[in-house]
Amino acid sequence: MRKVRIAPGEHYHIYNRGMNKQKIFLDESDYIRFLFCLLYFQSNTTFNNLGFYTSYFRKNKKFNLSSNTLSKIISNRSVELINFCLMSNHFHITIFETNKKGIAMYMQRVLNSYTKYFNAKYKRTGHLFQGPYQAVHVEDNEQLLHLSAYIHKNPKEIKNVNNKKLIKYPWSSFQDYILENRWPEFLKPNIILEQFNNKAKYVDFVNTSLAKEEK
Repeated sequence: MRKVRIAPGEHYHIYNRGMNKQKIFLDESDYIRFLFCLLYFQSNTTFNNLGFYTSYFRKNKKFNLSSNTLSKIISNRSVELINFCLMSNHFHITIFETNKKGIAMYMQRVLNSYTKYFNAKYKRTGHLFQGPYQAVHVEDNEQLLHLSAYIHKNPKEIKNVNNKKLIKYPWSSFQDYILENRWPEFLKPNIILEQFNNKAKYVDFVNTSLAKEEK
């Protein structure tokens, strides 16, 4: 039984990694597929042929969803995505629950869908992730701010990625915070950004945060 009680109106740090720390993203298409799930499984809207959206993104750097589908997701979602970072063998997200059991349903759908895809693609069976996803309740605003810095600094684990290169990492919401939000309505950075005078101040906050410092 999960120790952390998840309730509507609260933020949570959700994370998980591959079984035995194995990689869960082996190529670009894997990252894209998982990103699609994070963004568009925020409601119970069903999709056919997710491979089409992955292929479209690889060519156009965006997902080709109709305005009707996007509106349906927005009006029926049970969670809101605040930020994210996908690494080769793990992921981190900050999520806000809007409806009761929203996070449970969302994460079950995201992880089950991606596991089925991964196992079929790489001809494997069994669990992909290291047990149930981990959830940490965000207790206050200070924790929320530092969590955003921690998540956005995760790519520093990669060799030769420094503060200047963080914004170029393609599988993080940092660029959506600092440049242009690629996922309006599906990524909600304002609860973080509105606390800084401008985006440069947020960049400075992330860069000077003690989160994810090199050892």
